[in-house]
Amino acid sequence: MTHTEQVIANALAAVAASRAERERDAERRKRVFGKIEIGRPLPALKGQQLSLDLQ
Repeated sequence: MTHTEQVIANALAAVAASRAERERDAERRKRVFGKIEIGRPLPALKGQQLSLDLQ
């Protein structure tokens, strides 16, 4: 294997390792953040005008 082929093989291996790490991180984030509850939804204000003193 020539030097050029070795460099290309090393670069492809680095790209594959980076992609695998990124996919593992994405899976971990999906597991961790998928369990977080935001909270109860805020009540909707229907037909109410809020009075704001803008002076």
